[in-house]
Parts: sequence; C-alpha cells; structure tokens
Amino acid sequence: MLTHLAFVGGRVTVALAALNVGASAFTVGVLASLFAVVPMFLAVTMGRLVDRIGVRGPMIVGAAGMAAGWALAFFLPQLAILFVASTVVGTAFMLFHIAANHAAGTMSPPAERVRNFSLVGLGFSTSGFLGPMIAGFAIDGLGHWNAFLLLAAFPAVALAALAVARLPLPGRRPRSAAPAGRNVFELLAEPGLRKVLVVSAISNMTWDLFVFLMPIYGTTIGLTASTIGLVLGAFGAAIFVVRVALPFLARRFREWDLLAAALLIACTVFVALPLVASVPLLLALAFVFGIGLGMSQPVVMMLLYGAAPEGRAGEALGLRTTLLNFSQTVIPLASGALGAAFGTMAPVFWTMAAALAAGAAYARRR
Repeated sequence: MLTHLAFVGGRVTVALAALNVGASAFTVGVLASLFAVVPMFLAVTMGRLVDRIGVRGPMIVGAAGMAAGWALAFFLPQLAILFVASTVVGTAFMLFHIAANHAAGTMSPPAERVRNFSLVGLGFSTSGFLGPMIAGFAIDGLGHWNAFLLLAAFPAVALAALAVARLPLPGRRPRSAAPAGRNVFELLAEPGLRKVLVVSAISNMTWDLFVFLMPIYGTTIGLTASTIGLVLGAFGAAIFVVRVALPFLARRFREWDLLAAALLIACTVFVALPLVASVPLLLALAFVFGIGLGMSQPVVMMLLYGAAPEGRAGEALGLRTTLLNFSQTVIPLASGALGAAFGTMAPVFWTMAAALAAGAAYARRR
C-alpha cells in the first residue's frame, strides 16, 4: 500500500507539476510513458529473478528506488528532472510489484487464491484511493515540488519495515527446482495463459489511460488539483468496495463473465466521460468506472497464476507486466498526440471505448 500510494500519487503529481510549468499534453504523455519504458524491457527478466532468489531483496530494492526517485524531484525541482524521476520510480515499482504479487500467489493454496488476491487488491485499492487525494491536497497546500518529498516518505517507511521486520516471505528456490525451458514464447504458447494476457492487457490499458487523461481533462475544464485528486479518489474508493465483495461474486459467477462485465462497464463510462464537466457527475462516473475495473485485476491475477507453468509464475507475472508497461508507454504518447491534434480528448476516450467493447465480447466467448 505504501509503495503503490507513492506511485499513483506521483503519477498525478508529475502530470500536474509539468502542466504548471507550461508543458504540453504531449510532454505530459512522454513523462507518463517513462514510468513504463524500462519495465517494458526488464519485467520478464525481473520475474525470472524473483522466481530464483525470492521476494525480499527485490522488494527492498524497489522501495529504496522509489524513495530516491521522488526525493530527487524535490531536491532538483525542474521539468528535466521529472524525466529522470519518472523512469527511476517506474522501474523500482515494477520490481516491487512483481515480487509482492508473486509472494501473494506463492503463499496462497489454490482454494484461497481468490480471497488472497482480493486482499492484495484491497491494499492497492486503498492506496489508489488515497494516493491521488494526498497528492492533490499536498500540491494545493505545499506546492508541486514539496509534494514529492511527502511522496518519498511512504516507500521509505516500507523500506524500513522490510529491512527491520523479519516477515515470513518466500525465499530462494533450490537449484534443483528450476523448471526446464526459459523462452518467454513458451509461455505465450500456453492457450489458457494467452487468453488471460489478452484481457489483462485491455483492462490495464484502460486503467492507465484513465489515470493519465483525468489530470489533463480536469485541467482543461478548470478543475483544481484537489478536485482532480477527489475524482481519482472516487475511482479508488469504488475499487475498494468491489474488492470487498469480490469473493462473494466469485462464488456465484464465472471468472470470465466477471471480466466481460468489467470491460463493458468501463466501455460505457468512457463513452460518457468526455461529455461531462460537472464535478458530481465526474465523481459518479469515476466511481462506476472503479466498480468495473476493480473486479478485473484480482480475477486476472488468479487466472494468470493458475495458468502459469510450475515454477514460472514470476516469469508469467513479468510477461504481464511487460505488456502492461508497453501500454503505459504507447498509450500516453498516442493519446497525448491525438489530444494535441484534435484539441480535445473525446476521440481518445471513444477509441478506447471501442477497444473495451471488443474486449468484453472476447471475454464473454471464453
């Protein structure tokens, strides 16, 4: 929760700090993509590393990297430094995120996997709710650059906890337990895993696009940083609510039906969002959007972990992270360029809505 709070809050703070010094929508898109560029190339390798050495070391390194990245933005408050800080923090969080999810999967017997991934999801949804709001109020109260120091404190606390507390986390795997075959294309050849990755990619693109576009769209319609943070916080609050209910829903509906419903809800919101400028309506749409996408992530993680070959779950998580970061790299650049070309973000929202409708149909057929 602490590291994710710093990550999501930092993405909002970077966007608003850049806009505050006169950066264009395209520049903000470049900054957003830098959170994902290095992870896009290293995630599979890091997943294999986590498979081999365990999760404690990667989590410590990830938390330390995030604290250092946001501290750098505080001590050197210039637009150019945001390019460096975004890259460092994105890479560090990727390492932490793979290790944390691998720990949840490894420590869960199959019967408890939905429940435990829902618990992990509750943690992330709590930080997803708090992060943008803390960032927004910190910007309005302390200033854009001082907000980065506050964000650096959260992973610093996580680092101290990991370094001092001897938590019973999964450790190094014996050499004799190493699985045969290390080609990532072998994973893509697994039909069940491939289907999960397709839907995961669509839902993650949607999530990242919303978090990227909301600060830009909110700024264009005159919202303050605090209000933008509240809208993103409503999204996070809905994720928390639906993940509390997810074990109940998973017992009554098939996993693929839940994924189809999640994508269809997100599609409906993306059609309506660029037509709305009222804050209460934006809060309502963000909440509905969170209900939809909040269902998708724990279900995807459960299906992914179940479909991964024995001993290669971390590598499968790394492959998912690679696809996720590819979308985080390409989507902000493309949407920033489209927004600059059209002078409005509506075409970007509606293009993604069409992709979501196709994804919902694909998930329903599964």
